[in-house]
Amino acid sequence: MRTGTTRYGAWRAFCYLCVAAMLAMTGAAASAAPAKLILAFGDSLTAGYQLKPGEGFAPQLEAALRAKGHDVRVHNAGVSGDTTTQGRARLNWVLTGLKAKPDLVVLELGANDMLRGEPVATAKANLDAMLTEFARRGIPVVLAGMRASPNLGRDYVRAFDAMYPALAKAHRVPLYPFFMDGVAGVRGMQLGDGLHPTPGGVAVIVRGISPIVVTALTATR
Repeated sequence: MRTGTTRYGAWRAFCYLCVAAMLAMTGAAASAAPAKLILAFGDSLTAGYQLKPGEGFAPQLEAALRAKGHDVRVHNAGVSGDTTTQGRARLNWVLTGLKAKPDLVVLELGANDMLRGEPVATAKANLDAMLTEFARRGIPVVLAGMRASPNLGRDYVRAFDAMYPALAKAHRVPLYPFFMDGVAGVRGMQLGDGLHPTPGGVAVIVRGISPIVVTALTATR
């Protein structure tokens, strides 16, 4: 009887250990946080115009942040040719179509407004409306600025370039002053059209904007 009792006790202890291990594994799986979702909302500069899969802004940003230990997923919501008016029109549709609320948005629009000579007031009103909508939904934003081409005239350039700092200040969001910093006008960093970044140009953009993205993303915890 003593031997049987000993064996029973050992078996029972083993079963308890198995159950405890299973509960621990289940608890760990349940508590594992999903990857942070970053929405890259913009035009061809974020869409990866004429670039191969993995070479555009969204995949390069995701890879760079993951390499630094950040568990993130960057969703590409860039549409080539979009102006701020078109971006504003599709914003709610994009947000509704996502399976989860973004933890952060990189808002990059306005370049096509500038290239088409659209009124700065229109672009500003559209960006203001989008920033307001993100705030209403409780979604943090990093605003990516652009700079106007000098051939558009001094008044236009002054108004356009001042638009992004003013919006960032009004909405209290971090600003990356110039999305194409280190790329625009730099040999080898732009495609043959002189407008869009090469894969190497995208890498420069990602290196430049990553610190402010990380700071903003950390603040959402």
